[in-house]
Amino acid sequence: MSIFAPRAASPIALAIASVFAASAIAASSVHAAPAPRAENAFLSQQDAAARSARVSNVDYALEFTLTGNPSFSGVTTASFDLNDNATPLTIDLDKATVQSVVVNGKKVDAKYNNWFVTIAAADLVKGRNTVVIAYERLHSTNGEGLHRMVDPVDKRVYTYSHFEPAAAHQMFAVFDQPDLKATYQVTATAPADWQVVSTTRETRIEEAGANKRWIFPKTKKLSPYNFSLHAGPYKVWEDKSGKYPMRLFARQSVASQVTPEDWFRYTKDGLAFFDNYFGIPYQFEKYDQLLVPDFLYGAMENAGAITFAEGGFLHKAKMTDAQRQSLASVIMHEMAHQWFGDLVTMQWWNGLWLNESFASFMGTLATAEATEFKDAWQHFYSTGKQAAYVQDQKSNTHPIEVPVPSTANAFDNIDAITYSKGASTLMQLRHLLGAEVFRKGVHNYLVKYSFQNAKLDDFIGSLGAAAGRDLSGWTKQWLYEPGVNTIAANFTCANGKVKNFTLQQTAPSKELPTLREQRVQVASFKREGGKLVALQTVPVTYAGATTKVPALAGTACPDLVYPNYQDWGFVKVQLDKRSFETARTSLANVDDALLRTMLWQSLWDGVRDGKLPLNEFIKTALANAPQEKDYTLLGDVLGKVAAAKRYIDAMGLQTAWAQQTRAALEEMAWNATLANKGNENFQRRWFNTYLGMASTPAALERLNGILAGTVTVEGLTINQDLRWDIIGRLNRYNVAGAPALVEQEAKRDNSDSGQAAALAATILRPDPKLKAEWLGTVENLKTELPFSKIRTAMYSLYPAEQTALAEQTADRRLAQLPAIDKAAGPVYMRSYATSMIPVGCTPASVKRLSKAVDSMKDLSAGTRRALIDAQQEDQRCVTIKQAMTAPK
Repeated sequence: MSIFAPRAASPIALAIASVFAASAIAASSVHAAPAPRAENAFLSQQDAAARSARVSNVDYALEFTLTGNPSFSGVTTASFDLNDNATPLTIDLDKATVQSVVVNGKKVDAKYNNWFVTIAAADLVKGRNTVVIAYERLHSTNGEGLHRMVDPVDKRVYTYSHFEPAAAHQMFAVFDQPDLKATYQVTATAPADWQVVSTTRETRIEEAGANKRWIFPKTKKLSPYNFSLHAGPYKVWEDKSGKYPMRLFARQSVASQVTPEDWFRYTKDGLAFFDNYFGIPYQFEKYDQLLVPDFLYGAMENAGAITFAEGGFLHKAKMTDAQRQSLASVIMHEMAHQWFGDLVTMQWWNGLWLNESFASFMGTLATAEATEFKDAWQHFYSTGKQAAYVQDQKSNTHPIEVPVPSTANAFDNIDAITYSKGASTLMQLRHLLGAEVFRKGVHNYLVKYSFQNAKLDDFIGSLGAAAGRDLSGWTKQWLYEPGVNTIAANFTCANGKVKNFTLQQTAPSKELPTLREQRVQVASFKREGGKLVALQTVPVTYAGATTKVPALAGTACPDLVYPNYQDWGFVKVQLDKRSFETARTSLANVDDALLRTMLWQSLWDGVRDGKLPLNEFIKTALANAPQEKDYTLLGDVLGKVAAAKRYIDAMGLQTAWAQQTRAALEEMAWNATLANKGNENFQRRWFNTYLGMASTPAALERLNGILAGTVTVEGLTINQDLRWDIIGRLNRYNVAGAPALVEQEAKRDNSDSGQAAALAATILRPDPKLKAEWLGTVENLKTELPFSKIRTAMYSLYPAEQTALAEQTADRRLAQLPAIDKAAGPVYMRSYATSMIPVGCTPASVKRLSKAVDSMKDLSAGTRRALIDAQQEDQRCVTIKQAMTAPK
């Protein structure tokens, strides 16, 4: 059932019904012939369950011939046990030219519809079967399957595989569903100067004329999306100093941007941490990591051969602490998956959230405990967790656990709720059960289900057994019911002492009435001598609408109470009036960096909820941000300041106040850049903020001077990345001579990242004709441009301040949304729907989107969610504008 359907039944009832339905299909398929599989590109849960009820003990022998040309060839030999041969059997293979199909030694004329091969019942036997499929296929260029990229610098060809959620059949013939785990034995022929990397380390490499043949041993049992193969003339770094051999791979042309010592240090420390925490040694023998181009996501947890997006982890200057922390946390996240996701895998895609939630939780824990970034939880609070709060307050929010009807829907609900709310619920469960009980439950789960598939009930059951507690109520509240609750401290004082104190919990709406059990800390503070001094910290397990906190009765009357101190809970905090005013006026007096972070967030929540005027928040930021000495928190605050500036731009404000505010924000960032010479991390953070704020003629002239070398910033190196950022900014605001700067810089930097930067700078120009041309290219689903360039164009066409230009095509874009959604696939729409749906921060724009929401009921689930998100965020922008008290 679509999550946008009317709420005729509770989410838990629907989820349980879905599980029972899948079980019934699996049970009944032995006795009744299943319906023929739907003739489309996606695999339904029903068809997957029917197939896994018949097929078991799968082994693949895979042969690949890789030349570097746009196409490759392969032979899949699939051996498996079949419970019955009463009906045909399908094997997934996408958009290939099938050359031959041999079943149990006999060449057959199998049906192929461009999505899967159908083996006739008459050609199958009950028991062991072997199917051999020889084929040829084009490489992918959209980041899925076996992706191919030609490096513009040296013309070398690089390939890598990406199979999540269900794209292994874009590379080879396979039962492409997670509960048909299998072994994989690979032979790959490739050019002699290539490296070939897979789940296992090669047994040997043979000469094959001008090529080489790589032979790999059989893997352990894996779901198809966890297997991988990558090939190209990658540069290799190797480290054998730890318990497991480690390698790192990158393209030759970007090798100078890689700092292998950082990668190996975090990897070795992480493997030691997880070995100890899980009590199960790492199972895949070697640990390879590859930096790859054009990647769709941040990274992917392929067993023993993890891929990382170059764009997030290659830097043309020394890494800042923030960049190193990002590297460490993503390494840890993907490493956690090696146990939770690869070793034990969900049965169907509705369980994908648990993989990601657990990896987010464990990745943050490992970063905090095994690296120098001890404030990892503070960073998690201000980034991922806030995104989850935002998502969970929307009308189209969803439970953590939701049905997934087919592979077309596998990523519909992969969002901040999946990653960060899920991780937060696991953190909360750890507080409820105790850290050691939680760890024991996880260990028992991994031991019991190693190299198998498991369901949510299996995981929760292991934790419950370790705790000696029935967790079914907790599971219903947290995993099957959507929405974020709000807590507030309610207290009265008499004679300087707290008379009574309660926690008040409220539900988001009548439609989402669930009140949850949760353990938090309530902390009180008093102003003393210019500082905010802690009075009391009390752990409280609350439930229902009201929970008394007798431990705080009789304590000193506080100036500030924070009812989720140290961020134990997943709950929105509503500060009482006195605490809110203290937060506004005393930010600089709060020593605790995490508490200061949470108070800043309370102020920003006030803006987004229409309770604190945007101009008042900006005034607070101008006074306090330059004083911030915590590097992580400074990044969070400056991110909020940048969001405030985007609101001003999106509102189209050109008043005297708006102009003065833009100039004041620029001046703050510029002065802080100069003031932080000698502190590289802070200086670069402030200069990047200045770059993102620059829009006045004076600021743009200064940027032009920095680029030309006539203006210098002591201590700051203007590297290639910064040069492109400056050029992009100058083009965005149509500074004279800016187009020529793009051409000149492109000659200096002909790398793929340089090409992307040049493309973005060009499309950012406020030129109606250019916008129209690129909009046509984006909407042409048959374009031969790589998808990486199309994505760059999508996100560069309509920046916030170009509202008038965006409005010229707004009606057209919205009208064409259903047709594009129907014709394009999920990969395309995940980018298009989040970048091209028109918003205008006006009542008319909100009305237009509301009309679309009411009429466009047949959009795919992911696109419809993006449309509703756009409508609600556009309304929020209008509300924020109306709440402002600045002079017009």
